[in-house]
Amino acid sequence: MPETATAPARQAPAPGWQEEVYRRAGEVPDISAFPTVDALLADFHALAAEHPGLVRPRRVGTSRLGEPLEAFTIGEAGADGPAHLVVGGVHPNEPIGACTALHLARLLCDDEGLRRRLGATWHVVPCVDPDGARLNEGWFAGPFDRGHYARHFYRPAPAEQVEWSFPLAYEKAYFDQTTSETFALMRLIDDVRPELMVTLHNGEMGGVYYYLSREVPGLVPALHALPGHLGLRLARGEPEDPLAPLWADAVFGMADVRSHYDHRESLGLDPVGMVQGTSSADYASRHGTTSLVAELPYWSHPAADDTSESGRTYADVLREKADALGASGRELADLLAEAEPLLDQDTPFLRASRAFVPMFASLAEQERARSGAPDASRPARVAEVFDAEDLVRCFRLRYGGMLVRALGAPVAAGTAPALLRRLHARAVALYERWQEEAARLEGTELLPIARLVGVQVGSTLAAALALQAEQSAAGTDRPPSPEGSPS
Repeated sequence: MPETATAPARQAPAPGWQEEVYRRAGEVPDISAFPTVDALLADFHALAAEHPGLVRPRRVGTSRLGEPLEAFTIGEAGADGPAHLVVGGVHPNEPIGACTALHLARLLCDDEGLRRRLGATWHVVPCVDPDGARLNEGWFAGPFDRGHYARHFYRPAPAEQVEWSFPLAYEKAYFDQTTSETFALMRLIDDVRPELMVTLHNGEMGGVYYYLSREVPGLVPALHALPGHLGLRLARGEPEDPLAPLWADAVFGMADVRSHYDHRESLGLDPVGMVQGTSSADYASRHGTTSLVAELPYWSHPAADDTSESGRTYADVLREKADALGASGRELADLLAEAEPLLDQDTPFLRASRAFVPMFASLAEQERARSGAPDASRPARVAEVFDAEDLVRCFRLRYGGMLVRALGAPVAAGTAPALLRRLHARAVALYERWQEEAARLEGTELLPIARLVGVQVGSTLAAALALQAEQSAAGTDRPPSPEGSPS
């Protein structure tokens, strides 16, 4: 490779940049509902019209149903700073990111001083899965109770999720059936080679937590402290990903699918069925990209950050979780098996049900195997018990609701035979029982959307400023690309 001149060091952010992050995170105005896809894109195009030259829309792909996929570049044309990529809608049941993308874009347009201090060109994808988002719009305007949310919930089968359908070849696992949306995001990542990529996710119940692809100096403590400045709890219970390294309370490193493959294999379980594609963060790592995910709940509960001992062993908690998942999965699997011969329409709800219903049994098998590990005999924290029990509630409400929608589609269309109508009625009755059981949980708090958006906006700004400080200290414009990646 020919020698090139060393790029000038980037200007370091002013001391105390963390305090500015906390302040800006708290300045998000009240938000009463989540935007529909059409409303979100209209707002972005209005922003581009208001700031011609500064905001430049471009089409980057096409959804499976023919929807144009757009990215909005924010920054002075010809600027030579690093690229930052922000992607909303990677899971279509997670619309907090839509509000975050819009607020961040407006902030960057309205505050020239902030934009210049960050020294980056921003590429914002408001919604990378519009087809999936439209299937959730039934709950976007509320009421924001868990029952209404779950009854109108849609999440694609894993192989159809933008976040988890990047190509993978590892051991016996092979996946190359990338969705058109994923392919568009792959091209965009390869085009802009982002220094920072933020994919906008959220969970449902509990506390705030993060995933970070590497430890950036100063960033982990800033992320850890941010929710407290907004009056939000950290998640201190059962981690969503038990293999992710813990760097601080609620701040995790990213464990990729290869680790999950190896872990399941070490437990004597089939790893292939639970591993399909890899993630956007894994794909972007070829460019030396630092990736950040801030996971936020719609609802919180006092048990979410209760670290006191529960009086039960962790092994017992895992076994009870496995038993509940196994029993619930069998009920759904029986309904789906009886209905399959009568279902002749390939809907997103049916494809998702075919993927997620068997996952109950696979996860139950994994948790039962984990309960036999030597370290599982320790006392379980209250937060761990709550999270284990709530995952069962979450799975029942999410995937039971999607099976009801799958069986209900031909009923609503007037094409369902009598047996299918009876199976649908059985599914509705089971689902209503699960909803009633979940509704008995006391102490649940609906969180203000603006505070949740504040966490994502603040964590994004914190990551950008921490990277700026790191590169300024190193005297380079961006981290070198990993060996073997494009340069």
